[in-house]
Amino acid sequence: MSCSAIRLRSRAVSLLITGLPLLLAACNDRQAAPTAASMPPIPVLVETVSTTAVHDVVELPGRIEAVRSAEIRARVDGIVQRTLYQEGTDLPANAPLFQIDPSDYRAQLQQAQAALARATAVRDNAASVVERFKPLVGRHAVSAQEYDAALATVQQAQANVADAQAAVSLAQLRLDRCIVRTPIAGRAGRALVTEGALVSAGAATLLTQVNQLTPINAVFTQSNTAMLDLEQQIQSGARQPTSMKNVEVQLILANGQVYNERGFLDFADLVVDPSTGTQTVRAQFANPSRTLLPGQFVRGRIISAGNQQGIRIPERAVQLDNGIASVALVAEDGTVVRRNIDLGDQGEGRWTVRDGLKAGERVIVDGWQKVQPGQRVDARPVPAALPAAATPGAAPPAAGAQAAAAAPAEPPATPPAPASATR
Repeated sequence: MSCSAIRLRSRAVSLLITGLPLLLAACNDRQAAPTAASMPPIPVLVETVSTTAVHDVVELPGRIEAVRSAEIRARVDGIVQRTLYQEGTDLPANAPLFQIDPSDYRAQLQQAQAALARATAVRDNAASVVERFKPLVGRHAVSAQEYDAALATVQQAQANVADAQAAVSLAQLRLDRCIVRTPIAGRAGRALVTEGALVSAGAATLLTQVNQLTPINAVFTQSNTAMLDLEQQIQSGARQPTSMKNVEVQLILANGQVYNERGFLDFADLVVDPSTGTQTVRAQFANPSRTLLPGQFVRGRIISAGNQQGIRIPERAVQLDNGIASVALVAEDGTVVRRNIDLGDQGEGRWTVRDGLKAGERVIVDGWQKVQPGQRVDARPVPAALPAAATPGAAPPAAGAQAAAAAPAEPPATPPAPASATR
């Protein structure tokens, strides 16, 4: 055998030894790669959609207002001598708030009383003259003209007395107004003037404010378009008319907490604001702990009672992406289908679905994160003990369902070897 033949044979043996592992690996990969049909269905928890009684819930921004609010202003001119109340306390009606210097008004009262006494004396003297003239007129000792003049003097004196009495009453009223009192019961705000400040009745100097805090009002603004739509639905019979007293309102405070007292609508304005196109509605709430204060911003969930039927699904079954809501459904053949839905109100761990679902369909509640459209799944009903507001993806209490929900997705098939290695 020549040397060249020996070299060729050695090179062929080397190539065979080098490529043999690659060929074996490619064959093993082809044998280990599972097909979609051979993959076991992924277990998911589903809930069958059904219709139930739902309420119309509208969430509106609003502000807290006092049922009764009194701005305490000066009604006489003078210097504030004392503050007679403690700021931020609840006061009864007619409670004293400020003391204005009464010296000038006390003197005016005394002057008016003196004028009244003078007018009374003049009247009494004129009346005595008339009494003396009466018998003399009959004997023609006094002329009729003199008698008529005496009567006119008495009437004029009586008018002067009435004028003086009114002056006394006015002076007494001004003196009484030197003690500023609250006209309503409520919580007094901080004093806006201090001792020594000059207040004026002409300028109506604001001294403080008193607000009745229980009950208390919440005022909301609703679009006039929504109000018109509501009227059309009532007229068409799609919605039953509801008495305002039956419309329940739930408050959500600025920190996101739900106020523990429920209120009801008691007023709807009949005038549309031309600048905003909205109408005002108002609800009244009990406020025993004084949690609600005038000026607070709140959100109101206005719940109108009714017997409308609708669809509600668990919150954790809804997928939100850029404002688009969708759910994963299990079709009759056991495969996954994605569908967009139109959401309504949210509450008690569930969404109200306005459009996109119908009764009898199966919605994936837990496990939709592990499946894709068209993939076959093992649909299992949600256990009755599973709370509606559980965290998405949480395992159910049942042992079997827990193992199913916790089962990880099948690993992806090993990618095939490069083409050069399979040749």
